[in-house]
Amino acid sequence: MASNNFFNGPALGLIETKGLIATIAATDAMLKAANVTLAGQVQIGGAYVTTLVRGDVGSVRAAVEAGAQAAQANGELVSAHIIPRPEEAVIEAFLNK
Repeated sequence: MASNNFFNGPALGLIETKGLIATIAATDAMLKAANVTLAGQVQIGGAYVTTLVRGDVGSVRAAVEAGAQAAQANGELVSAHIIPRPEEAVIEAFLNK
């Protein structure tokens, strides 16, 4: 089990989009829809970006749903996913670079 740290407990939400407008719309919708914090963005290449938010499970779920709808309405949603209690190694690998 992961040591007790900032991410041990809060959920992690991920939205992958294609295109800048879809990314901005999804990020804006996620932050407005629920009490979540922007944890980061990973630029994959070819206009693909994954946006990560964190917060309690219910808030992250609401944020990801809102972000997914906004991405679909304004461009291309590639994928959306929620990790209820991310393992510390996942956070280290993708966010603590």
